Amino acid sequence: MESKHILSILQQVQDGAIDIHAAYDKLKISPFEDLGYAKIDHHRKIRQGAPEVVYGAGKTARQMEGIIQSLLSHCPENILITRLSEEAASYLSERFSLTYDKLSRIGIVNRAARISASGTILVVTGGTSDIPVAEEAALTAEALGNKVERLYDVGVAGIHRLLSHADSISKATAIVAVAGMEGALASVIGGLSDCPVIAVPTSVGYGANFQGLSALLSMLNSCASGVSVVNIDNGFGAGYLASMINHIGGNKT
Repeated sequence: MESKHILSILQQVQDGAIDIHAAYDKLKISPFEDLGYAKIDHHRKIRQGAPEVVYGAGKTARQMEGIIQSLLSHCPENILITRLSEEAASYLSERFSLTYDKLSRIGIVNRAARISASGTILVVTGGTSDIPVAEEAALTAEALGNKVERLYDVGVAGIHRLLSHADSISKATAIVAVAGMEGALASVIGGLSDCPVIAVPTSVGYGANFQGLSALLSMLNSCASGVSVVNIDNGFGAGYLASMINHIGGNKT
């Protein structure tokens, strides 16, 4: 969308429809648009393949409204909002076509189901309590144009549950492993798969879990090759990275 916008302006200059000063006025906001409280990066999609994502926590509903309006002027669909509260979602849904998932706190404006990568991202959780973080990853990946499969509550406490899905693990282009407690799930999956595994430690666990720190350290110390780790409860970061891998990876046979 943005590249077409730039080419259109340059074509107008070539055709004599506008002069270079008018073209400059149009292009100077292309790198970002300054709203005062936010600077919207309209070149993000050109550089990274996806438009800027709105982090909802700490922003007012009116601030998000202005940001979304700016983003929609350059990208008409799948504007992703993370950590969006129910109250703010209610406000935004009156002004935009908003799909909101209460569990993951993900909002998507003008959601459109478009698959732009041929592979499959598998999102796996150790337990049911990890699903909110996993859904943040899964919905992020879907909004970015990926086919996503979910495999929930297959932690190492009952490892036969995981092993019964060996076929799905072997066919995935990227796997997001979401777990709290001791965080062993990522290492086990890393030892079973031939694709990158993105480990997401969650803050699920008892006192010595230290709000996810123990799972984070376990995942960082994984003995399985091919395991990378994002921050505690960072489902968005994992889903985004999995999307980048999937768009590079292509088909698996």
